[in-house]
Amino acid sequence: MAPAKRHAVIDLTDETEPKAPRRHDRSFARSASQTSGPHDSQWSQSIPPSSLGHSLHQPPRNSWVDDDDEGPDQTQDQDDPTNSYELYGTSDIKIVGVRYYNGVVNPGERVLCRREPGNQYDSNAIRVDNVMRQQIGHVPRNLAMKLAPYLDANRLVLDGILTGHKNAFDCPVRLFFYGPGETSTRRELEAELKADRLLKATQLKATRQEAEAQKNAAKHLDKSSPSVGLTSNQLSSSQGGQQEDLLQELMEGSEAVQLRGDLSSVDAFAMDEDALSKMPKAQQPEAIQSTLLPYQLQGLAWMLSKEEPQLPAAGSKEVVQLWKRTTHDNFTNIVSNHITKTPPKLVSGGVLADDMGLGKTLQVISLIMTSGFKDGPTLIVSPVGVMSNWEQQIKRHVKEDQVPRVFRYHGTGTSSKKDLLANDIVITTYDKLRIDSNKKGPLLSVQWRRVVLDEAHAIRNFSTSRAKAAFQVQAKSRWMLTGTPIINSPKDFLSALMFLKITGGIEEPGIFLRIVDKPLSSGRAFEGSTEFKLAKQLFQSLTKDLCLRRRKDMKFVDLKLPAKTEYIHRIKFTDDEQRKYAALFSETTEMLEAYRRRKTARSGQGDQIRFTSVLEKLLRLRQICCHWSLIGDRVKNVLKPLDGEKLVKFTPENLKILQQALLTATTEGEECPICIEAISTHTPVITACKHRFGKPCITRSLEMKDTCPMCRQKLSLDALVGLEPVDDDDEEFDGDARSSKTQALEKILTAKLKDPKSKVIIFSQWTSFLHVIAKLLDEAGLKYCSIEGWMKISKRDESIEALNNDPDTRIMLASLAASGVGLNLVAADTVILVDSWWAPAIEDQAIDRVHRLGQTRETTVWKLVMDGSIEERVLDIQAKKRELVDLAFHDKVREQKETSRLDDVLQLLS
Repeated sequence: MAPAKRHAVIDLTDETEPKAPRRHDRSFARSASQTSGPHDSQWSQSIPPSSLGHSLHQPPRNSWVDDDDEGPDQTQDQDDPTNSYELYGTSDIKIVGVRYYNGVVNPGERVLCRREPGNQYDSNAIRVDNVMRQQIGHVPRNLAMKLAPYLDANRLVLDGILTGHKNAFDCPVRLFFYGPGETSTRRELEAELKADRLLKATQLKATRQEAEAQKNAAKHLDKSSPSVGLTSNQLSSSQGGQQEDLLQELMEGSEAVQLRGDLSSVDAFAMDEDALSKMPKAQQPEAIQSTLLPYQLQGLAWMLSKEEPQLPAAGSKEVVQLWKRTTHDNFTNIVSNHITKTPPKLVSGGVLADDMGLGKTLQVISLIMTSGFKDGPTLIVSPVGVMSNWEQQIKRHVKEDQVPRVFRYHGTGTSSKKDLLANDIVITTYDKLRIDSNKKGPLLSVQWRRVVLDEAHAIRNFSTSRAKAAFQVQAKSRWMLTGTPIINSPKDFLSALMFLKITGGIEEPGIFLRIVDKPLSSGRAFEGSTEFKLAKQLFQSLTKDLCLRRRKDMKFVDLKLPAKTEYIHRIKFTDDEQRKYAALFSETTEMLEAYRRRKTARSGQGDQIRFTSVLEKLLRLRQICCHWSLIGDRVKNVLKPLDGEKLVKFTPENLKILQQALLTATTEGEECPICIEAISTHTPVITACKHRFGKPCITRSLEMKDTCPMCRQKLSLDALVGLEPVDDDDEEFDGDARSSKTQALEKILTAKLKDPKSKVIIFSQWTSFLHVIAKLLDEAGLKYCSIEGWMKISKRDESIEALNNDPDTRIMLASLAASGVGLNLVAADTVILVDSWWAPAIEDQAIDRVHRLGQTRETTVWKLVMDGSIEERVLDIQAKKRELVDLAFHDKVREQKETSRLDDVLQLLS
């Protein structure tokens, strides 16, 4: 791509701008470095610009069902979809009104274009800032008048690169026009841009053809790529001959695999193992009574150094947090080319991304105790189920005479800023932080010594209210702890950059999404391109600078963990199950074909809603692989008493019905119609009009438009009902628990439990299936405990206590969504995944709750898959999500449009 060669010059006779308050004109002297042109760094190569301008924090209207969604394997809420937009063309113009503003810029520098509808002189105003958010000027009035409607409707986004020096009255800039890539939408928008004389037909055609060529090449390469799954011939069983005959028979009839493949080749965060092993060590902290392992002392030394980062020394070629020092003692950002004489503020903190089970909590406690509390308390933000773990770990690891004052800030109680400051460590939850950010609570009024986000992948979507609340916390140092720093793509890392407060431009969503995420995530067609190479270099530079990740398989870590063996166990349908599956499969493919025909004939919101029906059929197709009972619509039966009410009044009786319907929808694995992710994974809610959503999704939708995205009833945020934790779920399965999958499960349990020391965790993403399994266990007289999302913390703790200390409790039934964080399950030695999650990282988390520091027995993992079913296609998608090239992510072709979602569905149904 060479956008600089295809540009139109727009001649505007009226190069006026919105008036600004009159002030004295300022002259801007240029240093020698400012007039020297391109910089000498490898990073100064041309990269297509990426500021998404005004649209960064303003989602598209009606984005409740977003064409840019990744499809059925999406594992996070929707963030800005415009990272998938395609280049339409470029135009050379001049920024006007620069004499009114003091933003310093230089040739070749990236700039941000932002709508300014509140401008008192011109409601169409488009302001231009440098990457430090300092204003340079405005887009000329006549051009802004044409562009504003496109920008306000999020049909177009603007990027900019300066093509010359800033003068006394104006500054030359090349604007890059980006818009949707869906074919019919693009053609329609092109016609309008041409009619408004914003871009020429020849340029529009050239950019369209280039985009189509890239997409076609990516699809061809992606389809022709070999499977990355390992076969039984590639990994021999580590099980000895001492197991029972039944267990040996099961293993011989299963496929031994290494689900994560070769970790050393796919870990985008991993430094060279030899370099990691030679990192300096800190002294054993005086206040810590537990002896830190060598790699943990290295982690402590690294964290201490990252809390006091240093800019590159004069004359050094070193790049620190994407800043380098030039020969004239200026600082240049290698992404945006912004130059400043003022030393830029560096991130204090980083991301501790060690594998789960390597002691991230202990390392952070050691950091806190080593630094002391003279500069203020530390705030720890965690999921609610992990709060007690932090308190227990502090008491366990810190010497008794030096235990700090710890305060749990949670629930409905009120506390003041003074109350928080009276402690050394304050532990709170993500939801409490979000509530405080809305109500201006005390958490945001304290200047913390440091803030620590535990299970920090909880904020991997930068646009959610939870993430935005975390960004607002004031702290000298900022830390993120997560064993899964990236679940889907490099885009997950953007929240880290925004939370850590990195400067220079890479933290701008538009710049990161288009410069880093899109080239690395768009398939093999980008591999080898300039954009791909630079994206890879930038991403590696960031992760090497800000992240520390060690894996359990690294020799120097030397956890001496017992072996882990993984099997895929394929199961045949019975004849009756095969008939039911085939009928539902046929119904699903027919619905998909009908949808495709309608989409070809016309487009509209109605079609979008019907696409969610196709995805719901896919959900039911996956569920019938487990048990026939999972595909019934029990939610509708629960809501029958409210059939006559379009908007339910929140009486105590009605609220009870809505709560029960939401609980039923959650246990059935119902998926949010906005993000197509299980509602259980992101705070389920039900509306007064009886539709179920993930709370972040419907909240964002209602902030844009006050109607339900499913039925168009008027709604407010007060019309949402959440799922309250309960002591017991009265719902029990009363049908026949037998299915091919439960019978296979029963065989594995029978074999494993002959070993009196063995305990088993059974993971499912559907709690309704766990209820079926529970009946099976009841009938067999087996004692078990459960972990589900609806549980109160006390009930959850009882289950963990039973698994750990009750010799008769040999089995735990665990919801995959509820078990990803805060659990230590080393009392078990066997994991059974009875169904497959789209994102393999979620399953990896669950497995690592068992195979971690403290495990003393060999671990066996069983993954149950129905032969010749959609579950095998889910494995293919998981394999693609693991496939990386040269430390860069190569997720499946992620154009993030509905066409890609259809491709995924076709793959599942082929």
